[in-house]
Amino acid sequence: MCSRWPASEKQLLLLPPGLWLFFFFVLPLAIVIFFSLCPQDIHGGVLPGFTLEHYRRIADPLYVGIFVQSLKVAAITTMFTLLLAYPTAYCMAFSPKRTKMLLMFLVILPFGTNFLVRMYSFVNILGADGVINTVLLRLGIIHEPLDLIYNMLAVYIGFVYGNLPYMILPIFAALDRMDVSLLEASMDLGAGPVRTFCRITLPYSMPGVAAGIVFVFIPTLGNFVVPEILGGADDILIGNVISRQFLSSRNWPFGSALSATLVFGLMILITMYIRFCDPMGKKRLAAM
Repeated sequence: MCSRWPASEKQLLLLPPGLWLFFFFVLPLAIVIFFSLCPQDIHGGVLPGFTLEHYRRIADPLYVGIFVQSLKVAAITTMFTLLLAYPTAYCMAFSPKRTKMLLMFLVILPFGTNFLVRMYSFVNILGADGVINTVLLRLGIIHEPLDLIYNMLAVYIGFVYGNLPYMILPIFAALDRMDVSLLEASMDLGAGPVRTFCRITLPYSMPGVAAGIVFVFIPTLGNFVVPEILGGADDILIGNVISRQFLSSRNWPFGSALSATLVFGLMILITMYIRFCDPMGKKRLAAM
């Protein structure tokens, strides 16, 4: 139906999302890039002028190491999230309708609570006087509290917990659309459960897996809340560095340079996802 509409009406349909992208993505990104090219005011903020010093500073081994550490944490978080999410999504997709609806409700239920509240709840769960240590001590399994918080273990737990629904839902959506008769035909032709999964189920679910990886990896890379609440003094990721440049160090130009570098890196990853993993994205790029 859309192909029969006049070109003027199509342009009107594109106007609201175009304005949204301009005011909430293009314009803020332009301001960040502008700040990143300005000298720093010693009292905070920016001064008129032009400099590339802030981008040259990013090449310092300290910040390169933080970028690499952030990529590592995001990759490990994505891997563990996928390992937990795929079986869950698989069970949801092939469950009876009533059970499927119940499981979906349980997956999206955490969104009813603020993310900060959920992260602070892990302080009471993982702390020295938290739920886990209290139970283990009373059962006599341990004799002193385990070091479960203010370290990278707690950061990974927080990241995986917070991102799990974003991995489950796209995989579930891909598997739920699959024709079950394909699995039955595979089994009738002599393929076992493992071969059927590897040759039919897994390839069919790959668009959902790719989307889940993007939805988890990208937010994790720039997240500063989880390391700030659950991490230790040495567990600093690039999101924490950017946050501190704007809030405590008052070095807006350098924080803007870090932000711009991170955004452009993420844009490259998203472009690669659309180009190689998203079938509809390939069609859109071909049409352009």
